[in-house]
Amino acid sequence: MTADERSANARQWTRDPASAFGRAVGARTALAVLAVTLVSLALRLFGLGARVFHWDEGRVGYWILRYAENGIWEYHAVIHGPFLYHVNKYLFQWFGASDFLARLPVAVVSGLLPLTAWLLRERLRRAEMIAVGLFFAANPVVLYYSRFMRNDVLLAAFMVYALAFYVRLFDTRKPRYLYLGTLMLALAFTTKENVLVYVVTWMGAAVLLFDHRLVLAAQADDRKALVRRKARETWRALWHDRWGLHLVLGVVVFFAVVIFFYAPRSQGISDPGLWKAFSNPGTFPAVIEEATVGSWESFVGKWGEGNQKSYLSTFESLGAILWEGAAALLVLSVVGFVTDRYVGDKPRDVVSFASYWGFVSVLGYPVIVENPFPWEVVHAVVPLAIPAGVGLAILVRWGAQAVSDGDGVSATLAALLVLLVAGQVAATAASTTYMHPADQYVDADSEDRNALLQYGQPAEGLRPTLERVRYASKRNDGIDVLYYGSDFYVADESENDRWAAGGGWYDRLPLPWYTEMYGAEVDSTTELGVVGSNPPPVVVARAGDRGQVARRLDGYRAFEEELTLWGSETVFFVDEEYLRPADAESGGE
Repeated sequence: MTADERSANARQWTRDPASAFGRAVGARTALAVLAVTLVSLALRLFGLGARVFHWDEGRVGYWILRYAENGIWEYHAVIHGPFLYHVNKYLFQWFGASDFLARLPVAVVSGLLPLTAWLLRERLRRAEMIAVGLFFAANPVVLYYSRFMRNDVLLAAFMVYALAFYVRLFDTRKPRYLYLGTLMLALAFTTKENVLVYVVTWMGAAVLLFDHRLVLAAQADDRKALVRRKARETWRALWHDRWGLHLVLGVVVFFAVVIFFYAPRSQGISDPGLWKAFSNPGTFPAVIEEATVGSWESFVGKWGEGNQKSYLSTFESLGAILWEGAAALLVLSVVGFVTDRYVGDKPRDVVSFASYWGFVSVLGYPVIVENPFPWEVVHAVVPLAIPAGVGLAILVRWGAQAVSDGDGVSATLAALLVLLVAGQVAATAASTTYMHPADQYVDADSEDRNALLQYGQPAEGLRPTLERVRYASKRNDGIDVLYYGSDFYVADESENDRWAAGGGWYDRLPLPWYTEMYGAEVDSTTELGVVGSNPPPVVVARAGDRGQVARRLDGYRAFEEELTLWGSETVFFVDEEYLRPADAESGGE
């Protein structure tokens, strides 16, 4: 009997409606997975809008606001896929833009990841399903970037959904799982260009799984018979069981989703666009070509060069982040993979597949990434949650067996190991995600760096000044915010209305997201005379220009902030007449 068959027999409740005990166990497991999912969502939604937007969030958020305003969008690989643009555009139009709402799609999509463990119920034991769900819910790396408006967690989550639906397809032979899996795969293609890496990794993992079967067929004749049998089964499924039709329809679903998301939008301009094509069908070929061929060329070009730096230095950087944010998961994934691979008659396909996917990502991403940013390790951590869940369940079963056998020492050791894992995950997640989400250090002595934080995150403390900008802009007519200095200068502010912005606009980030969301009118100058001539309520300058700007502003209060973790000291001069009552009474710098 194979490992998969033993696991299935251990869960007869999933297929034996006559067993009251089986139904009760199944219901309890389902409720446990659901409870983990609710915890996962709560962890992501709590205080979701508290952290100030990262540089990259501000950049993408601004372009989404502009798209919602002017109806113009086209794919640019440098700012990644269209999923967030289209989804958040509608969210902003329906409910109004905010930091919370901008991050909500990522939080919800990733928060539902524990439910995928239930789709794998024919392949995982009960404790394993719950453990996998817990790693999806609470791993510090996944949790931190699930509360971040970026595509990395979306991509990883959609691919896990796709895998889970495809596995369920093999377990049930129900066509709906083919369509659901293909929908998830198509959505993954709308997030980020390194989905191509996922496809290559999946192909390699599939080859290794087939090699497992060839190895198990010890005799050469047996191997040939296996290949012939698989070929006959595939042919029969395609042509006699109507799976060929389902596959064709699945391809249609895939391209329909891709075309919908990648097709340009061109409201108010002469270029072809998706919605305009419905009133002018002759432009559909151009729209479809741009959504497929044009996007594909940009898509592939984004990952053409890969890492131009040392592999070892990049591996060391990403490895340090991986160890800091996922040490327990990494160790337990090795335990889970090795135990499942070498203990028992046959390794389980889903555990092996996820392990190959994750381990290859650990070794491969230093080759392909342009920069070793913390969010890159998400692509290894998410698949490794599956073998890690298997590893954690081994500790739980070991402890339970020790209790049954009256082995107090083993039971205590197993309990301590489980508590150690839980404590490490909880402490790291609490520190990096909730206590110090925008702090360079997570300790009072400034010795322990927050490894999950990227340089483009504004330092803690910017939020009150942003509220001052909002308050002033709501009570002013005309120019609300004036940027001074060459770092911030844009000769024509209208250049910022469509991608890509000009001049020093990028050095302003993430402020453009907030000023656009506040409806503030913005201008810039390099002339001190302009600063002193009828200045607006808010003037923004680098700290190095503080003295000369301050001399030209009478009745302004200065607030110095960092726009990144360090090295971007910026001063906000706010007219005292436009300060909030609490600020006016409190005194200032």
